[in-house]
Amino acid sequence: MIRLYNTKTRKLEEFVTLEDSKVGIYSCGPTVYSSPHIGNLRAYVFVDILRKTLEINGYKVMNVMNITDVGHLFEEGEEPRLGQDKLEYEANKERISVWEIAKKYTAEFLADLDALNIEQPTLVRATDNIQEMIQLIKTLEEKGFTYKTNYGIYFDTSQFSNYGQLAGGKDGIQPGVRVEMVEGKKNPTDFALWKFEPAKIDLPMRQMNWWFEGPFAGQLVKRENWSRVPTEFRQTYGFPGWHIECSAMAMKYLGDAFENGNFRGEQSRTIDIHTGGIDHIPIHHTNEIAQSEAATGKEFVKFWLHNEFVLVDGQKMSKSLGNVYTLADIKQRGFDPLALRYLFLTAHYRDKLNFTWDSLQAAQNALNNLRVTVRDVKSSGSGMMDKFMEALNNDLGVPQAMAVFWEAVKKGNGEDILKMDKILGLGLEKYLGKSLELPVEITELVEKREVLRKEGKWKESDKIRQALEQMGYAVEDKQDGYKIKKSWLRKARVKLKKKTAI
Repeated sequence: MIRLYNTKTRKLEEFVTLEDSKVGIYSCGPTVYSSPHIGNLRAYVFVDILRKTLEINGYKVMNVMNITDVGHLFEEGEEPRLGQDKLEYEANKERISVWEIAKKYTAEFLADLDALNIEQPTLVRATDNIQEMIQLIKTLEEKGFTYKTNYGIYFDTSQFSNYGQLAGGKDGIQPGVRVEMVEGKKNPTDFALWKFEPAKIDLPMRQMNWWFEGPFAGQLVKRENWSRVPTEFRQTYGFPGWHIECSAMAMKYLGDAFENGNFRGEQSRTIDIHTGGIDHIPIHHTNEIAQSEAATGKEFVKFWLHNEFVLVDGQKMSKSLGNVYTLADIKQRGFDPLALRYLFLTAHYRDKLNFTWDSLQAAQNALNNLRVTVRDVKSSGSGMMDKFMEALNNDLGVPQAMAVFWEAVKKGNGEDILKMDKILGLGLEKYLGKSLELPVEITELVEKREVLRKEGKWKESDKIRQALEQMGYAVEDKQDGYKIKKSWLRKARVKLKKKTAI
């Protein structure tokens, strides 16, 4: 039995699929205007563990993750950029198109997934699903859940009786946070489904605008087609709100709610699981529920799972504090990306994780020790998987599962180690039971050192030991000979000292 903590009910519940042996997971993905930071990356590792836990329990999992490449605006606290689209802003800054910005940072995101050994989900781009978003908004209009202002089409939260349930009721919603206050809004919590652009073609235009009405509905606005579009349809062209993207794509790819771009809400299926960071609870996910259930009249998602924040030296990540780190920063300081994954595995997904360079160093040390230890493990040996799965099946108790994993390592249970690592994702199949392959120059130095030791030339042999360490190899002398191992930790420390000394 799998038990998961459901944010919606605030309790642990037995996980039961809506369709036998099949699980649909929708995960909030990146806004591709900048590099993912380590807080983002923790969310993706969490989803990877969830997916693999369900799969090892025999479920067939469909994991869909959005790529937000339009419609995500800067929020309160991000002045003077407040209200500007993040991709448009970055495109102007880098002097390239928004499409190139999206391509650049999507590629970087995918590279980070690979480096962290995260199995790639089914990725869906907002700009590929504009037609579905428009159809969903029009359904909400027909049902009386919307109104128009000079700035766009808004969802009227007063018309949705259960608004704020995910956040613990309307008292859990914070008006003004992430929801811009604009003229014409009826309620502070109302949010934009569609944002209008000025209907004057001579004004500077966003690169991403779509027609909302008429024969060109859903098509990208192009200046050369402006004269072909009737005047009445020029008042509503623009771009989708951030929240509507996820609802439309989740219901399209997991809820089977669209056919040829047309919304068929009455046939929409409830989705098993929706994941994201806890910062999505009070606004983004709350609004997803409101617009989705208003359109279909059905429960949008059964289980809501949220991961906690990553702190840096006990503080919230902030550009003003200079503590927003990316995977590139991790690698630049000499650390293996999988050391970051290992660090994430030391804390439960619903607990805050405090990142420090010392804690990452400890994770690198543990990972190195693990790689060295499993080289001496044979492929046979099992018997601990039940205990391991018991920990994982209890709301993804990864820290408890890691304790079982290390016990299997110490006992030399090779079969268990490989099975467990299929979920933990530390890439140990490259090390288990395999001797270290040494470059020719390293082998020659080691053999020369052994000759010097036999001759009693200790100073000369120590110089070779030091040279080997500088090259990233450590020599462990034993009564019956010696053992060579990679010295990743030493290299990481050297680079860390250089970085902090600047």
